[in-house]
Amino acid sequence: MLDHLEIRTRRLADCVGFYQQVLAPAGYRLVVDGPKKGFGSDGRIDFWIGEGEPSVDVHYAFITANRAAVDLAYSRSADHGGVQDRAPAVLPQIHPHYYAGFAHDPDGRLVEFVSHVAA
Repeated sequence: MLDHLEIRTRRLADCVGFYQQVLAPAGYRLVVDGPKKGFGSDGRIDFWIGEGEPSVDVHYAFITANRAAVDLAYSRSADHGGVQDRAPAVLPQIHPHYYAGFAHDPDGRLVEFVSHVAA
């Protein structure tokens, strides 16, 4: 089980703004607003952003409660320097209820928003 993930960026304000918008539908909010920014939900802080050299050859996914939240996260992904990649759709090759949308954050990392709940 993954405990937390930390990414680095040269564009801290842009990345924080991007993730505040796209993670809200997944129930995430900015919890720690220090030199490193910590996002979390349900009492956990499991996603961190710090200043530094970004690594862009990475893909990670945030689970949402339902398909509407995936749609909302994806629709917000063009804000604050993000780039939409693949519109939300069912990916039956993974499983019949796997619904996901993909975008790139301001540093080019591939971010996925996913729901495992039937429509």
